[in-house]
Amino acid sequence: MDYKLALDVIVAILLAATIVYAVILNSRLNQLRKNRDEMARLVAAFNDATARAEAGIPKLRRAAEEAGATLQERVEKAQSLRDDLAFMIERADSMANRLEGSVRAARAEPKPAPGAASRPAAGGRTAPAAAAPASGEDEMEDERSEAERELLRALQAVR
Repeated sequence: MDYKLALDVIVAILLAATIVYAVILNSRLNQLRKNRDEMARLVAAFNDATARAEAGIPKLRRAAEEAGATLQERVEKAQSLRDDLAFMIERADSMANRLEGSVRAARAEPKPAPGAASRPAAGGRTAPAAAAPASGEDEMEDERSEAERELLRALQAVR
């Protein structure tokens, strides 16, 4: 009976090991069940977040399209203003060149001598003073006022 007793002891040891293993397995299964519940909650929260994100995409697209349209309008307005400013600069340059030419022409005209206007003429009367050429000055004022009018019209058109 020695071998029967040895087999019983071996079976008892194996049963004890199986019981220990079953207890460990049971605790791990309980942890897995708890984690599964947490995992299910996490998956549900993730699904909710995904649904909210998908619902927000059309709103985001509309906002981007509106922002793009607004930006395009501003770009077109800026280009129009740029063209107007370029035109005004060209006009100002041409007017400055004309003004410079007028100033040079005025400087180039001979000035009457300071005593020439008060010198008596042959009949004992004093000669009338030479009339200053006011036409160049009037033209500058006409050009300047015309340019100012054009500038005001352009600024009002932009508004």
